[in-house]
Amino acid sequence: MTRRNALALLGATLARAADRLPANRNVKWGLGSNLWNYFPRVPFTDILDVMKDTGFIGLRVTQFPQILNTYGITAAQMQKEAEKRGCHIVTISFNGPTHDPARRADTVANARTAMTFLKEFGASHLVVFSPNRSNAAAPGAFQAMCECFNAIGAAANEMGFRAGLHNHVGQIVETPEEVDRCMAMTDPKLFHFSPDTAHLHLAGCDVAKTLEKHKARLMLADYKDAKRAENAKPDTFDRNTIFDLGDGEIDFVACHRVLKSMGFQGWLIVDLDIARQGPRASYERCGAYVVKSLEPVYA
Repeated sequence: MTRRNALALLGATLARAADRLPANRNVKWGLGSNLWNYFPRVPFTDILDVMKDTGFIGLRVTQFPQILNTYGITAAQMQKEAEKRGCHIVTISFNGPTHDPARRADTVANARTAMTFLKEFGASHLVVFSPNRSNAAAPGAFQAMCECFNAIGAAANEMGFRAGLHNHVGQIVETPEEVDRCMAMTDPKLFHFSPDTAHLHLAGCDVAKTLEKHKARLMLADYKDAKRAENAKPDTFDRNTIFDLGDGEIDFVACHRVLKSMGFQGWLIVDLDIARQGPRASYERCGAYVVKSLEPVYA
């Protein structure tokens, strides 16, 4: 084989590989850094390489700001390495004692710090988790949480961001009723919806119907597949219930029809909690599912 033929074959192979990656047009695909906490530590650039190679080009940062120390990297270095690979830092998983009015000022200040970090990357979304479910019994906890969510949302608006609820099993906002209640008790002009499809499903939601119900406030979402366990402990999350896209029970085609109906243009984060054959293999499989099953509905 001549050098010219070898280069032509390599080019054709790379072109075919690119055709199999998510298109990242209206729907842009990302992943979460938390998955790598379940594996031996690698350089942060290894995460970015997996992103580039699999087409999941957006990253949701977890354990901020500790993640910078964990990987021995500065924000400037993170930005430089991401830009090299055409990748983006798009949001942070933000947690705080939003149920406690006495700590509200500090919680909002910490949210501002997280958004200040994100702004350096051109990001404009803050994903906000509710507190651990053990705090739900405190008098007025749900209302105080929603008031704090509005305060975080107001700060986000001031900074050119959108902040939104991320539901989760084992947290105050878990069940279908709690999702609806939180949406009803927060200001739609201030606080939005950033759902996790796996945790919606595990908590008993019809995922597509939930997205449809709250689509006017949808800012970003986790697309995660899951299977309900027969003997699941109440309010307890088991990461073994999470699966690569297409391997679980969630009707993502129906979810994607909702996105198409609203002309969604934004990030979907496949924030896996487990990768049974390693992160790269899981994201290659997820990417193949996106291209084969979801992009024909809405890309």
